[in-house]
Amino acid sequence: MTAIVQQRYGDADALELRELPRPELGEHDVLVRVDAAGVDRGVWHLMTGRPYLTRLAFGLRRPRNPVPGLDVAGVVDTVGAKVTRFAEGDLVFGHGHGTFAEYARASEDCLAAVPANLDMTAAGVLAVTGTTALQAVEDHGGVRPGDQVLVLGASGGVGTYAVQIAVALDGIVTGVASAGKLELVRRLGAHRVIDYRTADPLAEPSRYDVIIDTGGNRSIRDLRRALTPSGTLVIVGGENGGRWVGGADRQIRAKVASLFSRRRLTTFVAREDSSHLERLADLVETGDVVPVVDRVFPLAAAADAIVRLEQGAASGKIAITVAPAERG
Repeated sequence: MTAIVQQRYGDADALELRELPRPELGEHDVLVRVDAAGVDRGVWHLMTGRPYLTRLAFGLRRPRNPVPGLDVAGVVDTVGAKVTRFAEGDLVFGHGHGTFAEYARASEDCLAAVPANLDMTAAGVLAVTGTTALQAVEDHGGVRPGDQVLVLGASGGVGTYAVQIAVALDGIVTGVASAGKLELVRRLGAHRVIDYRTADPLAEPSRYDVIIDTGGNRSIRDLRRALTPSGTLVIVGGENGGRWVGGADRQIRAKVASLFSRRRLTTFVAREDSSHLERLADLVETGDVVPVVDRVFPLAAAADAIVRLEQGAASGKIAITVAPAERG
């Protein structure tokens, strides 16, 4: 198969197009013939090996898995001996291993059926950031009807899903983004939008029941002050924290501060499971959630897709597609 490969940590120039053997399957694994894969910050972290703390889990000197990519949507090609949920020919999306390739391996517990009303490119950008947003808003944020919800980074991969899910839960949503992306955030259903370059949503007299922080560059003190007395802050991921620990130190400070406050300040590691994928698929089928595809790149141009992510220009998710002809 053809795949994007990196033999060292580095920038996008570390990525190469190569021929590799197809992945070997375990008893509970599925081999997916890839139609599309999403590009997200997780891919960037694993490509660069930053923060360095991530290398303890993914390889000290070089990536343990040389093929990047986490999001996947495609057709089931082969199933392991003990797979019961899928069969050859099924259309699936979910969390895979090395999805920037013509074929990728995934556990059957990390896949779900593609929603009937969704094309495969959109399905390819659904799983990773979609389930992260679902867990942030519903599981950890506990958004209820009438809650005032603030989404920081509302035009990004997680943010576009977080806005839609909070609206679907009947929250009153304020979305924060740059001026050029505010109209997108409005179309996603936000009741109010703020350009962070001209106004500070945390300095306003308004107080929020739930803040979903996908931006990662605001102080814990400012975020806490913007909450109602019993409000909840959910920090999603960690950026801008330096090469060694990223935003992990900020997440730890939030947890500690929460011990001495009525406000709940929390973070989490997103779970990769079929129950969240199926819940997300339900929201797509009802029309409450629509994946936002920024640009589509062919597999051979995966490095260009990563560069666009690094530039911060994307609205929603960047997709990588594998043309049927390329699979032979």
